[in-house]
Amino acid sequence: MEWSRKYSLRSYLRSSLWVGPVLAYVASIVLVRLIGYLDTWLAWSWDWHMEVATVHSVLEGLVAATISFIVFAFSSLLVAIQVASAQLTPRIIATTLLRDPTIRSIVALFVLTLSFALGTLVRSQTAVQYLLLSCAIVLAGASTVAFIYLIDYAARLLRPVSVVWRLGEEGLAVIEQVYPSRIKGKHVPTVPHAPPGAPARTLFHQGRSAILLAVDLETLKREAEARQGTIEFAHQIGDFIAVGEPLFLLHDGAAAADERRLRAAVAFGPERTIEQDATFAFRVIVDIALKALSRAINDPTTAVLAIDQLHRLLRAVGRRHLHDDVIRDAAGTVRLVLRTADWEDFLQLSCREIRLYGADNYQVVRRLRAMLQNLLATLPEARHAAVLRELDLLDRTLDRLPMLAEDLALSRVADLQGLGAPQRDTRLQPSDA
Repeated sequence: MEWSRKYSLRSYLRSSLWVGPVLAYVASIVLVRLIGYLDTWLAWSWDWHMEVATVHSVLEGLVAATISFIVFAFSSLLVAIQVASAQLTPRIIATTLLRDPTIRSIVALFVLTLSFALGTLVRSQTAVQYLLLSCAIVLAGASTVAFIYLIDYAARLLRPVSVVWRLGEEGLAVIEQVYPSRIKGKHVPTVPHAPPGAPARTLFHQGRSAILLAVDLETLKREAEARQGTIEFAHQIGDFIAVGEPLFLLHDGAAAADERRLRAAVAFGPERTIEQDATFAFRVIVDIALKALSRAINDPTTAVLAIDQLHRLLRAVGRRHLHDDVIRDAAGTVRLVLRTADWEDFLQLSCREIRLYGADNYQVVRRLRAMLQNLLATLPEARHAAVLRELDLLDRTLDRLPMLAEDLALSRVADLQGLGAPQRDTRLQPSDA
């Protein structure tokens, strides 16, 4: 199977809620048969005798209870997801909620319990199979506990602080993958790689327009090394690519590269994903902040929670070598060019829109200022120019607002909590940890 198909299938399975229940249903059929044979062979029974009719009543009750669990769980989750996506952003459904392993495991347990109880009921028509009955009761008890836990878990999961924290964790993982090299000592800014020049051959996007999700870098690098040339990728992860647009710019010997192999190393889809897209976690968190700042919701505290995670991600990306646009072979020759976001891209994405829509709110501007001042104190000097530019834009935006002098002075104070904990002690300097 081609790499792009494997990637798309893996991504689809990770975000699909039906896969676990289907596997649980198949597993229940196998378990009922195996445990049924074992039950017949052991001839094991309880200390007290049960009538077949009583067992039927117990199993029918378990089936009815499990069906109620499934219906209530799915209906509650659908309502909760709709409310959360309306108040936060629809992009959290595929990126956070449907990929949650706890929810998927509990739903699979419900289906396993239901199908196992039905199988036990079918095999208990003439005689009681106590081992099967015991397993069905244990599964029913586990489903009851899991159902109660799911209610509590879903309520905690859908809180804004939980959603943005998860997005922050996923964003940190992608940053470490895309920008693996940390800054050590004095940072010397990396000069962006100059374009290799006019390509010897250009491959254009075919099929249908879509968003670039991921690229198999190892395959492209091996192909470029084998052809003794350079493969330049014309787009950045997360870009929308229309049919007929340039996809690969092939230089020197890479012009003879296998076209089918190159196309198979690129995965497309209808919407962005976080796996290789370092800026998408920022994008989703910023969207949550913007939705919270809308007049319909008016929840600046959620915007402050979002800025907390943006602050966390900016500190991480600011300590790494960016502009890693080229991949070289062992001899140092450039074999692959793939552009990635730089420091200004991350900083502008994190600040500009939030400042535009939240400048008239004390919490937002004070928390933004605290974040920018902290970045100045903790990141290498090469990052300071862009941060100072954002601070200047924040001050100029405040100057244009029709505010009282006292309110304007309050807005210019940095506050890590937004409003309530201004930074008064100038001796407290953040560390580089």
